[in-house]
Amino acid sequence: MTTNEHLWLSGDPEADDLLTRDPFALLVGMLLDQQIAMETAFLGPWKIAQRLGEFSPEAIAAVAPEEFVELCRTPPAVHRYPGSMAGRIQDLARAIVDQYGGDVTRLWTADDGGFVPGPEILARLKALPGYGEQKAKIFLALLGKQRGVDAEGWREAAGDYGLDGYRSIADVRDAESLHRVRETKQAAKAAARAAKAAKGD
Repeated sequence: MTTNEHLWLSGDPEADDLLTRDPFALLVGMLLDQQIAMETAFLGPWKIAQRLGEFSPEAIAAVAPEEFVELCRTPPAVHRYPGSMAGRIQDLARAIVDQYGGDVTRLWTADDGGFVPGPEILARLKALPGYGEQKAKIFLALLGKQRGVDAEGWREAAGDYGLDGYRSIADVRDAESLHRVRETKQAAKAAARAAKAAKGD
């Protein structure tokens, strides 16, 4: 099993250390990756850890909702929409505690210590609060490409995100690859706008 020994997703060494060693932090970072810059999203778990004094599904689930909203809202905010995202983070934490005993790795690890097949991992991710199909596929690709989760059929289950290239956060390993992924995303948005405009004509 090969892994990228140290993740580079936020560009902040301490935040990336947390993401590297704590799969729940990685799961939360992926949850936050919408409507803000990718590296800002993956800085979120470290901000929470600094303010809470610890980082675990159990600890986050135990905080009173209004207190957790304030924690996420404190400048620099965890997300552009700290109120709604605070609720999603706590919902995700509760799901991991209730369904997986607080152990995120059980999403992709079978009882015999091997990996659950890729399509099953995708289904489990999609069942989590805040995880739609696209987010689930990107996270599966991140597990396969950088965390050594060589589950059977993971590339096929991840769709285009499982391919080589610069399509998502799963392909980010340094500042250069982050820039290339951002270019790919911007090009895709421009193409979608052009197609919509042409259809309008």
